[in-house]
Amino acid sequence: MKIAKRNNLPLDQFINLALYDKNTGYYMKKNPFGKDGDFITAPNITRLFSEIIAVWTFTFWKSLGSPKQFNLLELGAGNGEMMKVINETLINFPECHNACNFIIHEKSDFLINEQRKNLNSKKFSWLLNLEKINTKPTIFLANEFFDAIPIKQFFKKKDGWIERFVDLNDPKKAEFKEEKIDIQKIEKNLNFEISKNQSIIEYSPDTFKYLKFICETIQKNDGGMLIIDYGYADTKMHETLQAVNNHKYSNILENIGDSDITYNINFNSFEKFIDQFSAINSIFTNQKKFLMNMGITERAKIISKNIVFSRKADLFYRVKRLIDEKQMGELFKVMLIKKKKNNFSTGFAN
Repeated sequence: MKIAKRNNLPLDQFINLALYDKNTGYYMKKNPFGKDGDFITAPNITRLFSEIIAVWTFTFWKSLGSPKQFNLLELGAGNGEMMKVINETLINFPECHNACNFIIHEKSDFLINEQRKNLNSKKFSWLLNLEKINTKPTIFLANEFFDAIPIKQFFKKKDGWIERFVDLNDPKKAEFKEEKIDIQKIEKNLNFEISKNQSIIEYSPDTFKYLKFICETIQKNDGGMLIIDYGYADTKMHETLQAVNNHKYSNILENIGDSDITYNINFNSFEKFIDQFSAINSIFTNQKKFLMNMGITERAKIISKNIVFSRKADLFYRVKRLIDEKQMGELFKVMLIKKKKNNFSTGFAN
């Protein structure tokens, strides 16, 4: 990767460069999804996942009063597979499908081209600047979106907090550095005490910008956001930063621009941030409970009745990957952000 000579970069700026540099960024030059990429997301494991999200969208739309027009907006749509299946599934609910304005928010031109090829429909539009969204109720979908947004890391030392930087003077010998920071300034901007009882902090300034805008939009125009991502709900934060290259973990400071850099979402910090908005709340579960509550195993049984054994075995193997606690079932969490006055809990009831 060619990098213009730079000195110390804060970790989030380094990740932004590695993932989103226009010419050499990981997401800007290749399709990282599927067996030929570096990782496989749930919509690419089985279309049942996306069908379940479509059915959930329909039921949530009903809870909003079945508005005659609404936006279904996916943040970071990968190769477009989830939106494709949601569209095909919602056709079975004509009133909802006719009311639905399908929108994708994507910053990678490469992935937009992949999505256009996969979707091939005038039903879809792309929106780079979320602030240009219309005033219709919006249901936001974020499947493995927030884990790809660059983060900062802070570590508590005896004499205060330090921020992690990356020295890129020689990109082939990139190394971590650290600088002292004023944690109270950061907390003032966030409007909550992110450092309380912590020794490590991982957080993304851009993530909280997204959450702020989306919570304000839901308050103003109605709607909600479904977040599905790997993470944890502990009050105590952990260091979770990692790089993946060719389906294997790799060194963050090597193969810059050729590896995905990601981290585990701390959903407790999301919840704290959302609490600032008086009309908004969130509910939370893991992927296993959500998909089971939405009837994924029953759906798999219905589909498998008339297919040959080998395809039946493959289908249940794929569903197992999504719901098994040792695979994606427990690692992946599901959060719904919505208006407090909306008592909707489909998929989240224990």
